[in-house]
Amino acid sequence: MNVRPAHLSDVRRIAELSAQLGYPSTSAEIESRMECLLTGGRTAIFVALDDAVVVGWISVRSDLTLEGGSFAEIAGLIVAEGRRGAGIGRALLEKAEAWARERGHGMLRVRSNVVRERAHAFYKRLGYETTKHQAVFDKILDELP
Repeated sequence: MNVRPAHLSDVRRIAELSAQLGYPSTSAEIESRMECLLTGGRTAIFVALDDAVVVGWISVRSDLTLEGGSFAEIAGLIVAEGRRGAGIGRALLEKAEAWARERGHGMLRVRSNVVRERAHAFYKRLGYETTKHQAVFDKILDELP
């Protein structure tokens, strides 16, 4: 298995994997988002490959808050069904941690839906601690042109 930065040629497989975890997106949507996210160097997207097939991806970003300062945050981590538990998630997480350290971040944060108990156990095994429980509130705004 190899972990490398994501390429635009990976968008179809990234979209397929995203759908497996309940985030359906088209390849065109993923490509547009990747182009936007990768501009400016504040976000990195890495893929794990097995026999040249993308079997997982992770997105990590630098963040800054007024009250808390700077940190890095995992924005998404997905490993292909049937491949979970084989060390792919760990390898992707290690790559994100290295990326965060290279940028001077002393902390890497990840948020995980309360129903994803297997993900919680995974993060705890790798040294992450639960520091907060919170509710998420969304409001759909008027459609943009």
